Amino acid sequence: MSTDEEKTPQDEQLAEGTLLSHLVELRERLLKMSGAILLVFICLLPFAKDIFSLVSLPLREVLPGNAMIATQVASPLLTPFKLTFFVALFVAMPVVLYQIWAFVAPGLYRKEKRFALPLLASSILLFYLGIAFAYFVVFPLMFGFFTSIAPEGVEVQTDISQFLDFITTIVFAFGLAFEVPIATVLIVWTGLTTPEKLAKSRAYVFLGAFVVGMFLTPPDVISQTLLAVPIYLLYELGIIMSRVFVVRKEDVEEKAAPAE
Repeated sequence: MSTDEEKTPQDEQLAEGTLLSHLVELRERLLKMSGAILLVFICLLPFAKDIFSLVSLPLREVLPGNAMIATQVASPLLTPFKLTFFVALFVAMPVVLYQIWAFVAPGLYRKEKRFALPLLASSILLFYLGIAFAYFVVFPLMFGFFTSIAPEGVEVQTDISQFLDFITTIVFAFGLAFEVPIATVLIVWTGLTTPEKLAKSRAYVFLGAFVVGMFLTPPDVISQTLLAVPIYLLYELGIIMSRVFVVRKEDVEEKAAPAE
């Protein structure tokens, strides 16, 4: 008799109940994430114009007359509205990541939780560092370069809608790029590779960082380099972090193992 035939209706009901409880919890977590983003968005909405002025400052400083243009009728209303929503998403990111952690945590062992919490905190910090790096370093250099190479007789006038699409792509790219150390630690932690093997792949990672920069940034050398170099340096940081975390994990496992 097969295993499926041996299952009783009670076992099937228990399995169905477990799946249903997970779905209910997932819905609650998603509602909490959405509620946090919505709450932050409502609080920031009265300052939508000020937020847009602050975010667009690195570009407006190098534009003629320090002004941008709007080529669509609804752009002056919708663009600050959309930008405020993205800012609310970034601000609420710790709550979003915590809800994801709270949903996954019950399935982890105690020793795994002990190492996952520092990784969660580090991922949040690195994501914000990536956004700050993009705003304070990449934007001034990139916008200054773009406006300086304009042909003679061409006045650079940037549409606010296109500006929003451009910066959201750059910010997400740098925010995710700064998660490289966390991804490196997780790969080593799962046993797929070792820090020693990662160290031997430096040349390929260095080349791959420029390839990633080519796809995620505008087609200019400056922005590609500004993304590729941090990715490689963060990869080196990930190797160091993986060695520290893996050593600590092995120590804990050795202490937890019963003596023969």
